Amino acid sequence: MSDNDYRFGTPDDALAGQDNRADYRLTARARVILELESPSPETPGPHGLRELVCQIRDISAGGLCLLSPEPLSLGALLPADVAFGRYEDRFRLAVEVVWCRPSESEFLVGVHIIESDETAYVEWVEAVAEVMAED
Repeated sequence: MSDNDYRFGTPDDALAGQDNRADYRLTARARVILELESPSPETPGPHGLRELVCQIRDISAGGLCLLSPEPLSLGALLPADVAFGRYEDRFRLAVEVVWCRPSESEFLVGVHIIESDETAYVEWVEAVAEVMAED
């Protein structure tokens, strides 16, 4: 992924009136892996782990718009690993699903990034700010 894999805004303004984020958004070619089900502490290995890989439509410091192959439940709190731009390490975040709607053959999903000391929240905000400062 290169520095030009993201830009301000989205090419499709049809949904702009439905976006409630106060932050500027970047359209990004990035991806997120959502952990939908965690393995039981008693079960060794990855048994019971269920992950969903989604493309990211746009990002901001406080949220993401995802393209998901399946719908997600409103209010779901999910661990998320975000691969973004030139950053080698993924950002481990906690997200809450705030909206979900069908879009062609997949689903658009809006998630709010939850501030937590146990995640890479601060690093994420700094990375988004750095990218926005470059544009």
